[in-house]
Amino acid sequence: MVDTKNPGDKTLSVSPSKTLTLKPRVEQGTVRQSFSHGRTKQVVVEKRGKRRVGGDAPATETAGTTEPVAARAPVAKAPPARPAAPAAPRANSGVVLRTLTEDERSARASALAEAKVRAEEERRIAEAEAARRNSKEGIEQAEREAAEARRKAEEERHRLEEETKRKAELEAKRRFGETETKAAPATTTRAAPPARPAAVAADGSDEDEAPRLIRRPGGGPARPVIAPKPAAKPAPAKQRGRLTLVTALSADDVRERSIASFRRRTQRLKGHASNEPKEKLIREVIVPEAITIQELANRMAERAVDVIRMLMKQGAMHKITDVIDADTAQLIAEELGHTVKRVAASDVEEGLFDVVDVSTDTEPRSPVVTVMGHVDHGKTSLLDALRHANVVSGEAGGITQHIGAYQVTSPESGKKITFIDTPGHAAFTAMRARGAKVTDIVILVVAADDGVMPQTIEAINHAKAAKVPMIIAINKIDKPDAKPERVRTELLQHEVQVESMGGEVVDVEVSAKNKTNLDKLLEMIALQAELLDLKTNASRPAEGTVIEAKLDRGRGPVATVLVQRGTLRIGDIIVAGAEMGRVRALISDQGDTVDEAGPSVPVEVLGFNGPPEAGDRLAVVENEARARQVTSYRAHQKRENAAASTSGMRGSLEQMMSQLKTAGRKDFPLIIKADVQGSLEAILGSLEKLGTEEVAARILHAGVGGISESDVTLAEGFNAAIIGFSVRANKEAAAAAKRNGIEIRYYNIIYDLVDDVKKAMSGLLAPTLRETMLGNAEILEVFNISKVGKVAGCRVTDGTVERGAHVRLIRDNVVVHEGKLSTLKRFKDEVKEVQSGQECGMAFENYGDMRPGDVIECYRVETIQRSL
Repeated sequence: MVDTKNPGDKTLSVSPSKTLTLKPRVEQGTVRQSFSHGRTKQVVVEKRGKRRVGGDAPATETAGTTEPVAARAPVAKAPPARPAAPAAPRANSGVVLRTLTEDERSARASALAEAKVRAEEERRIAEAEAARRNSKEGIEQAEREAAEARRKAEEERHRLEEETKRKAELEAKRRFGETETKAAPATTTRAAPPARPAAVAADGSDEDEAPRLIRRPGGGPARPVIAPKPAAKPAPAKQRGRLTLVTALSADDVRERSIASFRRRTQRLKGHASNEPKEKLIREVIVPEAITIQELANRMAERAVDVIRMLMKQGAMHKITDVIDADTAQLIAEELGHTVKRVAASDVEEGLFDVVDVSTDTEPRSPVVTVMGHVDHGKTSLLDALRHANVVSGEAGGITQHIGAYQVTSPESGKKITFIDTPGHAAFTAMRARGAKVTDIVILVVAADDGVMPQTIEAINHAKAAKVPMIIAINKIDKPDAKPERVRTELLQHEVQVESMGGEVVDVEVSAKNKTNLDKLLEMIALQAELLDLKTNASRPAEGTVIEAKLDRGRGPVATVLVQRGTLRIGDIIVAGAEMGRVRALISDQGDTVDEAGPSVPVEVLGFNGPPEAGDRLAVVENEARARQVTSYRAHQKRENAAASTSGMRGSLEQMMSQLKTAGRKDFPLIIKADVQGSLEAILGSLEKLGTEEVAARILHAGVGGISESDVTLAEGFNAAIIGFSVRANKEAAAAAKRNGIEIRYYNIIYDLVDDVKKAMSGLLAPTLRETMLGNAEILEVFNISKVGKVAGCRVTDGTVERGAHVRLIRDNVVVHEGKLSTLKRFKDEVKEVQSGQECGMAFENYGDMRPGDVIECYRVETIQRSL
């Protein structure tokens, strides 16, 4: 049998009697490998036969090598030998050996070339690793030498310190007159380390002079070992305590510089350095209307003492917490070299309204039309005819007492028109003025059968003040006594000239009842809106005006807002007057919930913290902090104005005189609750007009919403009456009012409310006393009658004299007594009256100084009740 070794890991067996088989050349086994600390591990080992390439001798398996598979180290391969020529076939073997083909020969050559490249790479890596190790050892050697040099320098420094200290001790002892008998050498201050036998280094040098070398196993370079640094002997503890004569003269006690002395020296050095002039910092100081001295000093980065010193030079004594005005603060800041920027509390409102919109992205908006006119001239009926609604039926007494906002779609153009309905009653002047401020066009409704009335004139004045165009709607032309020409003529008296009479004001004859010419009225409104060219930017933050506000029990504060600029959306932070909030819901005039409201759209806004006042301007702000700043400033201003109006002895001399006049007048205390702010405003204005110098209505509390138990408690404390306008008291308040005897009056019509309060206030007026002359009598003789007193015999010269009437005794045209008659007799009988020309006897009550020739004047006093 002849075996030939293939390039693989297996051996080819050829036998004349057996088939060809592949027998593995590697045998595997397992051994247990031991580690430190008693740990062992089971590893797999292989037993390989030697591989022979070329040669006449066949490759046979010899003693193999055994090594762990997992822990076998890479061994550099020897350079591949040149492939030998194929061996000649053995004679008489019966087997012909296969020679290598050209592909196999080229594959074997490439494998040998790759092995050579790998061997070269491994050699280069080994050389780089050896160079790195040598450089690392050089760095370590340099570090050791540097550490040794530092150690020697430290020892030299300690030696010099000890020498200096010893000299100081000797100088101190010499100064205090002591001989240096126990002076120790400087070397005794620090104990020397114990001697140790010197070891001889490998090169023959002493170990103390050269570092000891430790040889590495395997003949590697020696690694020097640095001797450990001897530990310094701790110095004796410093003696502390006060410096006395005994301690100063003591030779054993060596005192050193104390910590306090060192601190004092440091402070002196710092103080000396602080005397150097510092660079002056010029700041821009923001000065409000009032500021404390401390805050002003902080803003200027100056000392408050310097500010107070400057104020003292001006003759003013102040503390650091005192408040000074802006002018004084500016004077001080400028004198110290700073620049001043004056600000006011009202600056928080800057940029809130009327910001110039530079955007060119504008679009047309709906016109805002306000309907104005006298009461009962058909304003609400005309709007109902345009809206196909019935608002009139919901108003108490058939008159409008609330301001309303609606949107109407024009049937011809399909565009929307916003209408604002205002009351016509004389008390709602503020509502009409509010409607004129937010409108683009005013429709003046005049009844054809009634003509121009006082509130019509007032509406004309409001429209002229707002500088908006007017459209005259002559209503009720369906009535038999309608005279439209009379209306046009009366308007001329107030400088309103309609087109039919050669003027520029448009007039339309309409009938709200028969819906006559309503389309023509809408056409005139659309034409006027086109002439005005109303455009705005709808993408900017919203601005608007609060038309009406109320407190709803289920929804909280609700404000009717007319958006004038921008778009109001749910979630916006809004400010109106002294109230703020976040928009929770928007409700249209039809009662539908909407997500946003654009320009000229009236909506009800829910989300205010409290009901704003009617007429307040609404704005959207960027965050809640800005909203709180604005509302707090406005609330502060509101409180100050209220305090200034109610405080006594303030203001001008005229106000002081009016305060003195009204000091003794009677007050009629009232608590008024209304449904909306507009109605409350009208009621307060009407009651204020009722007041006189003798009596006036005193409003203890006024607000919107139902009557609560706290209102009853307040009325009980001041003995006041409670008036509810279109509101009712809750169950608890009604029970408390009944229990405490507090009167609650409910009204739905403002006429009745004003008339009843007027009658009640009239009862507080003092009655008027009127004198009615009865007659005169002349005293002829005075008689002294026992048990009666003096009786005057008189003759009635004019009129009549009545018993019990008031009399005056006049002597030389001077009244000497006023009183009543106690006795009136005609002869011997008591009579009730005596006619002119008759004689009678008279006696006065509690008065007897009567003389002949005196004149008795008899008169009657009548009491007349007054009214407002």
